[in-house]
Amino acid sequence: MKLFLKSPWWGRIATLPLVLAAVSCTAPVSISTLRPEVPEGVSANQGPGDLIGQIAAVQEAAVRGDESAEWRYRFLVGRLIERLSEDGVNPWVAPVRLESGGVSYRVSGKAPAGVPTGIGQLTAVDSLKIRSDFGDPRGVIRGLGAPMVAASGYDGIGRSELRKNIPVRNVTAVVRVRGQRAEIELIDPFESETVMIQGRRARLAADYGAAMLVALSKSRIDKLGMARLLNPSKYDNTANLNFTQPYDPQKIPVLLVHGLDSTPATFAPLYFQLIEDPLIRRNYQFWLFSYPSGYPYHYSAALLRRELDEVKRDFPDHQGMIVMGHSMGGVISRLMVTDAGDRLWVKAFGKSPEETKVSGASRKLLEETLIFRSRREIDRVVFFSAPHRGSNLAINPVTRLFAKFIRMPSTLSDLRSTALSLATADQSALILQSAPNSIGTLSPKSPFVLAVNQIPITSRVPHHTVVGDRGRGDTPNSSDGIVSYWSAHLDSATSEKVVPSGHGSHSHPEGIEEARRILHLHLKSR
Repeated sequence: MKLFLKSPWWGRIATLPLVLAAVSCTAPVSISTLRPEVPEGVSANQGPGDLIGQIAAVQEAAVRGDESAEWRYRFLVGRLIERLSEDGVNPWVAPVRLESGGVSYRVSGKAPAGVPTGIGQLTAVDSLKIRSDFGDPRGVIRGLGAPMVAASGYDGIGRSELRKNIPVRNVTAVVRVRGQRAEIELIDPFESETVMIQGRRARLAADYGAAMLVALSKSRIDKLGMARLLNPSKYDNTANLNFTQPYDPQKIPVLLVHGLDSTPATFAPLYFQLIEDPLIRRNYQFWLFSYPSGYPYHYSAALLRRELDEVKRDFPDHQGMIVMGHSMGGVISRLMVTDAGDRLWVKAFGKSPEETKVSGASRKLLEETLIFRSRREIDRVVFFSAPHRGSNLAINPVTRLFAKFIRMPSTLSDLRSTALSLATADQSALILQSAPNSIGTLSPKSPFVLAVNQIPITSRVPHHTVVGDRGRGDTPNSSDGIVSYWSAHLDSATSEKVVPSGHGSHSHPEGIEEARRILHLHLKSR
């Protein structure tokens, strides 16, 4: 944003339209602490041992489903964990002794693997004041236990190791008191929706969205859209595929791919609405592909293939996935289900890869971006406002001027020079015009766009389109303001949904409902 503020007046005019047209204008999430309301009949200002005594007194009624007792139980469990943290006591490391009215309780802790239980890493959701433009509903379930956020150090975004070590997780704390023994168990609500206590099975309380909101407030990934567009190579290490919850081989992955000047935060409204659906929670897990959107989209597709290869190596038993791509994320997703083979290579160089004399890093990069097959692990794709045939915004003179500010890494610049020396005279534009940056590859005149559209999406993968018409009802002559219907429409699509939205069809209620319908449809078709 400094570029906009410090550039001369013509630079500001060039920059302003794209800033205003940014495809993912996500609002920040702010989180502060508060003192939760104290239920009647509860004494809050007591030590850990006395809190356990109060829990013992209400747990039986809470297990039976008494709403008032559930509230008191939830409040007391939350305060117990807070007091233990304040006192520097960690029963998950070793059992501790706590005194209450002459009774000595032996207190132990139990937690799933990977859940942070260190001092200060567990926070009761009822003590958090969350302000968000994503709406209040976020999968809040009434039941037994205290919903918590378990957060370890969160000093970055999009690191691949986060696939195995989720830094911010939803858990629900329950306390079982039996005589002079008390066990504090942390349960992942994505793994279990019920809990056994005192010989009875009860519904587990949960807040499925709290951890995501805390993660958004900590990482502030929503601020990186423009930065990663203008200087993608600086943020190259943020190109990663990560999980929103611990990996479950029994659940179907839903991979979300964002678009230009955007981040995974753009999918927050869709995510929060979908996780409210019990059928979706029980059968799906959500994955995110985050990448610098200034790169040419066929290069970003190569980065995604690398990530998919790593996931396949680390989690070879994962279910076939559904990919949902918005805007440029949609055309990246399209390349995942397209069998290009060497056709793009031959079109660029007029000869087969074997006959083309290029080696080293340049050859590897050319092969990654021009030679590819559809991914066998993808079973279905949903395209939201995807410019399959490009967007006229990309050839707007003002946008083209703005595109000149995008800094490409030397590797891609060198690749253009290499390609020029190898390409046939009539086909060299395929590389030269489509490689500069992401905006160039979204032009309707881009030879790469034209060439890819001559290759059909594999018939093996059903695909769906969701497009916006800004509520004008003028389809097929419609546009969402960024992408026209003629570009987003696919004759091969299994279904097409026109919603009264602008470019954000993925965050419009009707677009989200269409995503829900498709996920339900996919379960029935298996």
